[in-house]
Amino acid sequence: MAKENYERIIMSHEGQEKGPLFFVISGIHGNEKAGIRALNLVSKMLEVEPITNPNFSFHGKLIGLTGNLKAVHKNVRYIDKDLNRIWSKENVELIKKKPTSSLVHEEREQLEILDVIEQEVKTYKPTALYILDLHTTSSGGGIFTIPNQESKSLEIAKSLHAPVILGMLAGISGTTLHYFNNSLQWKLPITSVTFEAGQHDDPISINRCIAAIITFLRSIKCVAQEDVENIHDDILINYARNLPLLSKLIYKHEILLGDNFVMRPGYKNFQSIKKGEVLAHDDSGPILSQQDGLILMPLYQSQGEEGFYVIEALNDQLVIK
Repeated sequence: MAKENYERIIMSHEGQEKGPLFFVISGIHGNEKAGIRALNLVSKMLEVEPITNPNFSFHGKLIGLTGNLKAVHKNVRYIDKDLNRIWSKENVELIKKKPTSSLVHEEREQLEILDVIEQEVKTYKPTALYILDLHTTSSGGGIFTIPNQESKSLEIAKSLHAPVILGMLAGISGTTLHYFNNSLQWKLPITSVTFEAGQHDDPISINRCIAAIITFLRSIKCVAQEDVENIHDDILINYARNLPLLSKLIYKHEILLGDNFVMRPGYKNFQSIKKGEVLAHDDSGPILSQQDGLILMPLYQSQGEEGFYVIEALNDQLVIK
């Protein structure tokens, strides 16, 4: 396998037809590299497509970014603080006003990401701006998407052939979803979605990231439905089989400094749990589930501010019956 590109801009592909500007952010957590590898492969796919498909047309511009470069090189979630917890508008404005010498590592990375996006918006002058933030989890189990509160975000999230989790923005603060939305500061339509592709080290997580990127491109009409290899869609559909189409967050377990939180082994995304079930331990003793539900993102790594989430299905409709 060719060496992956771990630079800030992993790839850039501009079509002959004007259209939206689509940023795919990968590696915002440095130990989540599936998205980086997927972007390297998508770049090659788009280079080859016009050769094998003379009628291929690309509308708009796709740019793939690495989020936390130093953390990626060190293969850790973050260096000083979680880069996906500092994206509130108030915090970004505060960081912009600080002298560079006073910034912690992730704050400098954040400003560099913003500079790339803002410069591209200024020079390309897109019809709309889209953000796809690619992640993986420390546990195995199902894949899922997280939209923000806007209807377009939910529409695209549903198109990615994976369960959709609602209410996560109330349970987490400072994510890219909180920042990249239709606020007046951007002066153009903007839609953001997060995609969780599976376990960090599962090689198929790379394929799922590829599928999410290509499906997103089709959803926003950068490419035609029949263009670019689509076998990856089946990977998502089959992996999401029998999972709830829509779920909502009902509980988040926050880890405090010095808790010494340890998740009980063996839990996977969307696994059923019962009220009173021992899910983890910390210095205060066993941590019991407060309700029946489905567990999401149980923490099996040393860094992280949330031990697990509990969700409930909103209906009995399945992605694939």
